[in-house]
Amino acid sequence: MMLEKVLYINLSDKSYSVKARRDLFERYIGGSGVGIKLLTEECRKETEPLSAENPIVFAVGPLTGLFPFASKTVAMFKSPLTGNLGESHAGGRSAVALRMAGYGAVVIKGASEVPIYLSIHENGVEFKDASALWGVGSSYTVGRILRERESKPGLRTIMRIGAAGEKLVRFACVATETYRHFGRLGLGAVFGSKKLKAIVIAGNSTVEVEDQKRYKEVYDRIYRLALDSKLMKKYHDLGTAANVVPLNKIRALPTKNLTQPDFEEAEKISGEFLAQNFLGRRVACAHCPTACIHLAALREPYEDEPYFYKTTMISYDHELIYSLGSMLGIGKAEHLLKLIDAVEKVGMDAITTGVLLAWATEMFGAGKISEKESIVPLAWGDHANYIKAVNFIAKQPNQFYKDLSMGVEYASTLYGGEEFALAFGKNEMAGYNTGPLFYATLLTGARHSHLDSAGYSFDEKMKGKNSAEEGAEMLVKEEAWRCVLTSLVVCLFARGIYDEQLTEECLSVAGLKIDQSMLAEKGAEILKLKHAFKKEMGFEWRSMRVPERIFERDTPAGRIKREELAGIVEEYFRKLGL
Repeated sequence: MMLEKVLYINLSDKSYSVKARRDLFERYIGGSGVGIKLLTEECRKETEPLSAENPIVFAVGPLTGLFPFASKTVAMFKSPLTGNLGESHAGGRSAVALRMAGYGAVVIKGASEVPIYLSIHENGVEFKDASALWGVGSSYTVGRILRERESKPGLRTIMRIGAAGEKLVRFACVATETYRHFGRLGLGAVFGSKKLKAIVIAGNSTVEVEDQKRYKEVYDRIYRLALDSKLMKKYHDLGTAANVVPLNKIRALPTKNLTQPDFEEAEKISGEFLAQNFLGRRVACAHCPTACIHLAALREPYEDEPYFYKTTMISYDHELIYSLGSMLGIGKAEHLLKLIDAVEKVGMDAITTGVLLAWATEMFGAGKISEKESIVPLAWGDHANYIKAVNFIAKQPNQFYKDLSMGVEYASTLYGGEEFALAFGKNEMAGYNTGPLFYATLLTGARHSHLDSAGYSFDEKMKGKNSAEEGAEMLVKEEAWRCVLTSLVVCLFARGIYDEQLTEECLSVAGLKIDQSMLAEKGAEILKLKHAFKKEMGFEWRSMRVPERIFERDTPAGRIKREELAGIVEEYFRKLGL
């Protein structure tokens, strides 16, 4: 069944309409492809990211509700952190709920004068008063309240913001189903600017398949690959937290704001240690047989009640262990989990938060800021003061924390330390120090994410032996293919399962005749659309700042030379004709 319905919502006048946009899904598949096209249609060059005119686009794909792993929802918006492309993906039940409600995409524009939340279902949209929820700082609590209040039947998702989104922290996230997030690039702030506290989506429809026999055969093949092969085993057993020890051994785990390439206490916050001592549950997104989400059970005694304990379930993965662990010198698992929980409650992107606090800690240690700015002393490993700082960023009690809420790129231009402010394209770095192709991914990727083209993986295979042209070719090819997968909204963890052949078969079962060469063409077109949008918004790759720190540390591929990295980046954009 071809997706075609796009739901348009205007928060300013509380209206909505549905348009049949089959043309969009035929040409751009769904997900990131349809999302970037809708964003291009709705967002003008002069649109301010936190203005009513900034659209929020959600899109799912043709395999959603049919095949395992097609469970991501893609969000597109103009990012308040970078000023250009905001693209963020989240799983949970969001994608299936949106499709079961009958929509392939949603476009939200305008802004409400009073706090509201949306209830989206098969029969339309309800605009509901959220005045009582506004000011509830914990995203956990908002979710619990709406679970009780919204009792729509069918598959349901609850997207919501915490205190950070309300205060327009430029890297505030949107939580969905408690442990999944639209994390990067500030969608939570865009919600906050529209006085949009939450969105509840519920649906109860079905997806028809013409050839049931073939559908079962392809579905079973994917299911068995997920369960019986090694392709997904790592994600089920330890999750991405399995990366911590190997990266530390090859000295590629950024530590203490990358003053070190490895962490002496990495074993104590590793996936293995957390699984052995804290793992309480594994949970999965809808339609996923892997269950990569690992929840630690943190048991804490009540101070005045002997033999009574509070148990908190806290999600962890590699990027959280890196950004809120090794980057801040936190080597005790209980302290790491408490800090993760604090970030989760206020609703901020964990990677940006950790990198920002690491920069602030180095600034404090160098005497470039004092308690006059930071209110509390900042020191490696001091989790208690980091938790206070997290809440200060969310509440912004002084000018320093207001400036921190804008991201490390902005803060470093005011206070100094640009040479060790680890942002690329204004987006804070992920947890790898593998070599030049990783950093080239951060500079060239459409959303400046390590997930755009996975240069860290190429670094480990090539070990710095590739030419600039070869490196750029790998990044462009990988990113274009990932544009296909994210347009299908297939989880990138399952990229080893969804090769070109299987993807073509899945689309055929779904009623779409798109062969492998056509898929490659569409991926390249979608990638170019993303870069065209960024250019329209004023992004200029030649003016990007590269932190000096990355040229001062060894990587497993050797020490990176500035001209080497510049060569890869130049080749990448030359290949895209930019």
